Amino acid sequence: MEAKVLDFNGKDTGRKVQLSDSVFGIEPNNHAVYLDVKQYLANQRQGTHKAKERAEVAGSTRKIKKQKGTGTARAGSAKNPLFKGGGTVFGPRPRSYSFKLNKSLKRLARKSAFSIKAKESNIIVLEDFNFETPNTKNFINVLKALELDNKKSLFVLGDSNKNVYLSSRNLKASKVITSSELSTYDILNTNSLVLLEGSLELIEENLSK
Repeated sequence: MEAKVLDFNGKDTGRKVQLSDSVFGIEPNNHAVYLDVKQYLANQRQGTHKAKERAEVAGSTRKIKKQKGTGTARAGSAKNPLFKGGGTVFGPRPRSYSFKLNKSLKRLARKSAFSIKAKESNIIVLEDFNFETPNTKNFINVLKALELDNKKSLFVLGDSNKNVYLSSRNLKASKVITSSELSTYDILNTNSLVLLEGSLELIEENLSK
């Protein structure tokens, strides 16, 4: 499929690029997308949750009443989980939520995400640009020119560009990453995907392996 190339002023440069059908035109595999997004979100979890169990809460281990003759249930120490201030039964323990996925499935998931965005016509190809110094106002002007100032957007660079990255860092609705940092979650968690020309070859090369 073809896509026209825009400049950072939002104007058509008159050039077009060919987007690989093997990356941007496949039939999306929803289950692969689900697994990759699930893994991404699982990896964000710290897993440091912890509840004190019976052996860990502070308190006396003295038997609080005699075994028989009270007319109520038997009771041991005040650390019994049935009592206020007692331990927690089967409470959460520190753990890792991460799990493994093979590389071919993750590539399929990213290609599926790109294809979904392409079918929705939410991909913009932008010629490479740079700022002399970090300037948030300049980046906002680029967003306005592309009519993305009120939308969530993801800019994908071919190589790291410190000035462009720093210019966007204060904007909640916009994110700038390099092609090597792309994830299925990032692709889907945006209204418009802005691919700079320098990133296209790297993306297609990486996902065509």
